[in-house]
This record gives sequence, structure tokens and C-alpha cells, in this order.
Amino acid sequence: LETLRQMGWGVLNGVEIGPDGTGERDYRDTVLNDRLAGALIRLNPQIPEQSIDEAFKKIVRIDKPTLLENNHSFHSLLADGVPVEYRNDEGEIKHDLVRVIDFDNQENNEFLAVNQLTIVQDECNRRPDIVLFVNGLPLVLIELKNAADSKADLVAAYRQIQTYKREISDFFRFNELCVTSDGIEAEMGTITSPTERMMPWKTVDGEKEAGRVPMMDILTRGVFDKARLLDIIQNFIVFERDDKDDTKIIKKVAAYHQYWVVNKALDSTYRASAEHGDQRAGVVWHTQGSGKSLSMVF
Repeated sequence: LETLRQMGWGVLNGVEIGPDGTGERDYRDTVLNDRLAGALIRLNPQIPEQSIDEAFKKIVRIDKPTLLENNHSFHSLLADGVPVEYRNDEGEIKHDLVRVIDFDNQENNEFLAVNQLTIVQDECNRRPDIVLFVNGLPLVLIELKNAADSKADLVAAYRQIQTYKREISDFFRFNELCVTSDGIEAEMGTITSPTERMMPWKTVDGEKEAGRVPMMDILTRGVFDKARLLDIIQNFIVFERDDKDDTKIIKKVAAYHQYWVVNKALDSTYRASAEHGDQRAGVVWHTQGSGKSLSMVF
């Protein structure tokens, strides 16, 4: 939390914004409604209030039969914008997109980390360790265990998230990333990642892998830099049909090496193809099993 604060995130305790604090949210709220509504108005000044209200309802609505379908639907709205239509001053029907996040200017968005957020759904009462909100939307869940407890490891944190998915499923409509940590080791994946697909993030700047240091710190600084988190959400998450079962969809996020190599390849290509570029973009070397197909998609 202190690292996030240093990186420009707001930091609050769940009690502060709950019914016993400011009253900003009820324990059954998964979204910080006022913050989301304010962001939609701020980011879309050209769009009438009625259409903003319509976009708000589309974003928060749980209307699909499964958790993953709801999550997929939300991700599309988050990354691409919410389609709306309205009449302009001349009476013409306009088709437009309501931006949920300003991907071009990170400072137009609100970044908030909330510690110990109580969430109630049906008869279940759960309290995830840290939830990261962007514009009032709970996009990241971080589940922490105690490194001193031999039974409280990354697998225990992963199992805790699976329990949350069953018991407070509405919360996961909005989830983009799940992080598990025992305070030293840390891994990241999506709501469909099995334990073996929860991956460490080994470098902050893409130049050098971290040595013997707490990997939670590397992941926090590497992934939750504001601009980088928005880049990952917009460009490095895909939904893919399972090879063995085409009725099943898997949500995937880039591993750290895929993220860095794609951005470096793009930078190199822009430079090489510029007016005075040398037309030599370079070569990306992949090892077997490194996810080259997904790197090409990204």
C-alpha cells in the first residue's frame, strides 16, 4: 500500500468508505458508484446526461448467465467504450462511444487502492485484502498471505480467490487481474488462470530481471505503474477458446516477457519505418513454449 501511495495511488481503508465511515458505499456495492459516474461525465463532456446514465447502467449490469460472459462483456466496454446514441442539437441521431477510461492521458483517471474491502452478496460476507479501483471500478484483486506461516502460501491465496469467485461472483464482473502473494513471492493471472498459469513479473523496466528481492515489490512497481496498468488492460488481455473444448473461453494476460517484447518490437518498428529510418526493425527470438502466438496477437 505504501508503494502504491508513492506511485501516485490514493489509499483508503475499506471502513473509511463504508456505511460506518463516509457512507460512500453500501457493503453490497461492488462499484464505487459516485466515482464511476463522475468519471463518465468528466471523460465525455460531449455526451448528454441521459446517454451517460445509459452507459453507466450498461457497465454495472449483471445480465449474462455466467461469470466469464459477464467479465468478457465488461472488458469490451472498458477497452473499447460503451456504445450509445442520442439526438444532437440539430435533431440528428448520433452514434458515439462513452469512454470509461482515458487511455491516452493517465492523469484524467482516478486510481485508488482500498485495503480490507467488505463485500456482501446473498448471505456471504467477504473481505479481499487489497482492491485496486480505476474510476470507481474494481479492476484488480490482490490476495496476501503471511510469509511466516508455512501453510499460508501462494496456493492458499489462489484458493481464497476461487472461494471469492463462488461467493461474491458479482464483484468479478469487473476484474481484470488477480494477484497472489505471500509477501515475498508474487504471481499474477486472470479469473480463469489455473495455478500453473499464475505468473511472476520479474522486471520493473523490461531491461533486467530482478535478483533476490521481494517479488511483490517488483510486480507492484512493474504492473501498477499507472500508464503500464492501462496499457496492459487495453492491449494485453485476450479471450480465447480452449483448444480441447471450444465451448470454453479462457481469459489470458501477457506474461512479463511478452509485454516487454511487444512494446520493444513496436518501438523498433516505428523507428525503422520513420521518414529517415533504416527499415531494419530487428528480430525477436522466441524460445519454445514462450507464447509466441499470443505475442503476435498482442
